[in-house]
Amino acid sequence: MKSLAFRKTLAAAGISLAALLASHGASFAQEAVFVIATNEVGAPTYNPIKASTLNIGTTLLFDRLVSQDADLSYHPWLAESWEEAPDGMSWIFHLKKGVKFHNGEPFNAETIVKWLELFKASENAYMTKAIAKVEVVDDATVKFVMSNPEPNLLYNFSSSFLSVIEPKSFVELGDNYGVTEVYGTGPFKLESFVVGQETVLVRNDDYAWASPLAKNRGPAKIAKLTLREIAEDSTAFLELKSGGVDMLLGVPTDFLNEVKAQENLEVLTLPGQDVAYMPINVTKEPFTDIKVREAAAKAINQKEILDSVYGGVGEVANTFLISALPEAAIDAKYKISYDPDRSNALLDEAGWAKGADGIRAKDGKPLKVSLWTQSDSSFRRLTEVVQAELKAVGIDSEITTFDSSAIRDQYKSGNQQLAVRSYNWDNADIIDWFFGGDRLGYPNVSMFNDPKAEELRSKAMTGSKNMAERIQNFKAYHEYVLSQFPMAPIYQPVSSVSYNKDRLILPAEIHAPSVAATVVMDIEVKE
Repeated sequence: MKSLAFRKTLAAAGISLAALLASHGASFAQEAVFVIATNEVGAPTYNPIKASTLNIGTTLLFDRLVSQDADLSYHPWLAESWEEAPDGMSWIFHLKKGVKFHNGEPFNAETIVKWLELFKASENAYMTKAIAKVEVVDDATVKFVMSNPEPNLLYNFSSSFLSVIEPKSFVELGDNYGVTEVYGTGPFKLESFVVGQETVLVRNDDYAWASPLAKNRGPAKIAKLTLREIAEDSTAFLELKSGGVDMLLGVPTDFLNEVKAQENLEVLTLPGQDVAYMPINVTKEPFTDIKVREAAAKAINQKEILDSVYGGVGEVANTFLISALPEAAIDAKYKISYDPDRSNALLDEAGWAKGADGIRAKDGKPLKVSLWTQSDSSFRRLTEVVQAELKAVGIDSEITTFDSSAIRDQYKSGNQQLAVRSYNWDNADIIDWFFGGDRLGYPNVSMFNDPKAEELRSKAMTGSKNMAERIQNFKAYHEYVLSQFPMAPIYQPVSSVSYNKDRLILPAEIHAPSVAATVVMDIEVKE
């Protein structure tokens, strides 16, 4: 950590890092410092089996069976190839040979058997639920016998939640696995981890099995990588500007012009995988009334937010899914868009009358609700605009701000009425994750547990023989959830990454949906 402390000292003193690289380059030329995106701040563990949220570090510590390109196509990784039976009831995976975990344990077919057995205890167990049995064909071949076809299996095996863990150390370390120690097969090893502050990773010099989507198949070009967690966007930007860090993995749109004005900074723009939305707790008055939920949802002016908060960068959201997904192409009548006339009419029908101060009341009780958000500045700005838009139709909302690393635990209390938050995911099964009736509190912040939704959920998750059926089933599930107004969609950002081009060289082409292991393998630190 000596060189990192030296760089922080330079930044604090206002000394140009670039000017001193020549004299001090040997001490940290192969080191880099990235700032984790704010929506990944506060991940409490690098244990992909027990975690409900993970950050980029997981993709660097672990590999997965399958890798995904920027166009969302699937490619080999720890699995060299695979075949699906015509009826979808079995898969054969051929594993890469010669792979070792950080602790020296071999990766082989028995690893898959033990790992997937342990994964049954995960909150994300739905991702492998369709696998009835894992059969070892030989040391480098496994057969998945399915209980039902799973058209989404390759996506699941490309997810960081299905990072391949080392089973022996996982059992031995218990809850310390992913916190004090962690062993994957990835290009980096864990040196230290302080929750909510930083993670220090060191290169796995034995690494020789990268995804073919990376040009570099050997050890990473970065010898030491520090991942800092900075919840305040302005602080992160100042660190990048002063040379204290080399890359911001998430740049808020209101900082883009400032970043672009710096000669030494470059901006990389990728398609977004985020949706910002307002969960509505359907179990808390007044939102037990669907009319009030719809009124609140349609009070949100997505276009105004896009223009005023985000400078027109990105897209409005009017469903729960990113628009690139086919399951987002629903019947227009289910899309949730700004309609203040409809909001006002619904509140009138529900018996909430506007007072002289513009705030509605019913039976002498004002329409005052809580509006939760997290502490980083981008969420605070968005929440203040949402507050004003709710007030315009007579809903008085009081903002409560929680630390970004603690708000998930607060949601588990179920006491929220409204909130402003976002997710990052590029698959329709995110609807199941945030609205499944068995996940109330968090991740189901809306506390939504509806019998018809559960029926449609089951069909979408397990009742599809092929991808075409899965898309149609998820469309039906998506439409019904939207019709019940457990949330209001707000905004779809692009993903903006900024880096110091005097320090880093990025690959000319990005073959991944986001900056993660495949991209980091090809990042060079300038001497």
